[in-house]
Amino acid sequence: MDKNTLSELLSKVEKPARYIGGELNMTSKTDADYSFALCFPDVYEIGMSHLGSRILYNILNKRTDTICERVYAPWIDMEKLLFERSLPLFSLETKRDLNKFNIIGFSLLYEMSYTGILNMLDMSGIPLRSKDRGEEMPLIVCGGPCACNPEPIADFMDVVMIGDGEELCDTLMDIYADSKRRGLTKKELLLMLSKHEGFYIPAFYEPIYSGSGNFLRINKLEDEAPKKAKRCILKNLDTAEYLGELIVPYMSIVHDRVPLEIFRGCTRGCRFCQAGFIYRPVRERKRETLMKYARELIDHTGYDEISLFSLSSGDYSEIHELVHEILDEFSDQDVSISLPSLRVDSLLKEDLERIQSIRKSGLTLAPEAGTQRLRDVINKCVTEDDIMRSVSDAFESGWHGVKLYFMLGLPTETDEDILAIAELARRISRLFYSMPKEKRGKGLRLTVSVSSFVPKPFTPFQWVAQDDIETIMRKQRLLKDALKGIRGVEYQYHAVYTSELEAVLARGDRRISNVIEGAYRRGARLDSWDECFKREAYTDAFIENGLTMEQYTTRVHSLDEPLPWDHIDMVVTKDYLINEYKKALNEITTKDCREGCNGCFGDRYADYCKIQ
Repeated sequence: MDKNTLSELLSKVEKPARYIGGELNMTSKTDADYSFALCFPDVYEIGMSHLGSRILYNILNKRTDTICERVYAPWIDMEKLLFERSLPLFSLETKRDLNKFNIIGFSLLYEMSYTGILNMLDMSGIPLRSKDRGEEMPLIVCGGPCACNPEPIADFMDVVMIGDGEELCDTLMDIYADSKRRGLTKKELLLMLSKHEGFYIPAFYEPIYSGSGNFLRINKLEDEAPKKAKRCILKNLDTAEYLGELIVPYMSIVHDRVPLEIFRGCTRGCRFCQAGFIYRPVRERKRETLMKYARELIDHTGYDEISLFSLSSGDYSEIHELVHEILDEFSDQDVSISLPSLRVDSLLKEDLERIQSIRKSGLTLAPEAGTQRLRDVINKCVTEDDIMRSVSDAFESGWHGVKLYFMLGLPTETDEDILAIAELARRISRLFYSMPKEKRGKGLRLTVSVSSFVPKPFTPFQWVAQDDIETIMRKQRLLKDALKGIRGVEYQYHAVYTSELEAVLARGDRRISNVIEGAYRRGARLDSWDECFKREAYTDAFIENGLTMEQYTTRVHSLDEPLPWDHIDMVVTKDYLINEYKKALNEITTKDCREGCNGCFGDRYADYCKIQ
């Protein structure tokens, strides 16, 4: 896109900084053999906050043969302007048309971004379906947590990358470059990729359904393709390439700070948590490595906050030492620390006091359920005493803003479990206001944030039903009424319709590709934004394809029936997930993996658990 056209467009949109590029530390390359468009199917401020995309941007641009540039979904105003002028979507770095790249890679961070993928392709004149794209079209790839069940978007993708992207992206580019040097066809390239761990080629597999429409199995169409696509696991996180010189945006983004990934994976085994299973085993970075990154990133960006990023930051083996070392080293620069994923049973009182002494901030804890019985069902192995001790430590350390995360609709949930959330909030409010005024903050801000449970693949709850819309709305009202009058409490809850669709997209089979495209053709895009979500577009698309949402949401799956994602090997065994599901129904907890192996990898223990 030329400068004059871009300038005119920017003068007419709400947030031009989303599209201008030119940020501090942006990579500018003009001489390389191959071009890679790193796409995030949501707006700039969301995509720029995604740690995985930022790591891959650095890795790809370190290659001498590859130019990697960023492309984000446009907001409604820019989309309208581009459409009216028949202009394609473009990259931030060089304003190159998306359809001029050799490879287009999408980050699948959440299911509600799927129509964004179609919109970005369509705006660039790229056929949506893989089968309709010829030899000269860009190769369309994707990866991220949602890739563990690739079937709902399988028809749109040439390649799905499953597992840690650090190694997968390098392998992809090596094979792609080799295929080009040898003059191979697209199919020959895809066959080469399919033989490597972590690559799934949807065109090489075909879903089979019964006469009544039930999913039966996946048939392999290419003899050379593997029976299952196996997840790629990065064995040494400490030596893996990280962020390099982090790009600093011109506008505020969701996570506008230094992200320091301290470890990957989780040992806790919360049964609702997909990330806790698909990122196993735990791999830590050494404290020395993290301090090196912290120095470089602060120096290159000028940020004054470091976020200790992981699924459960308090579980890092040297968390106390790391917090103190960061605060000591950067005390003269007024650099603070945030712990965005703190567990309620983390013993961090002294750390909280030091963090709060640098900068006032909020604290987020996730009890998930209101009663011990339900916490045992979901294997959230924390007690009410743990919760009260954590908030007491926070209050005594100067915090007065605390957010508590819960879920409604968890398996076996009763109204008693829901009302217990309000009772817990009442206890916390009383605790705060019982403290001497000189010890507590100026006023309690206790946020009770509640989301709707969504059953996800590769968790022990992948077989269970999701509550229907009416049931979830009743539960939301029940909790809202119970929280009324509790001093200092604010209630937040998520829209039920998006949670319903999320469950469909998470557990869907390949027929859902038709639904996604049908909804997109009816105007669906930016579905995670309440002001953009068009439920009727999906409702009509389901009817058009002879399907219902209830097939994928409120139906309980039997343990012996085939699942649409069974041909994807995420390493944790299905037998283990079944056993965890049965234990959940009997309210039996499973110990933390750090206390001894629970056997989730089966006979592959030596291959994975010992790589930490």
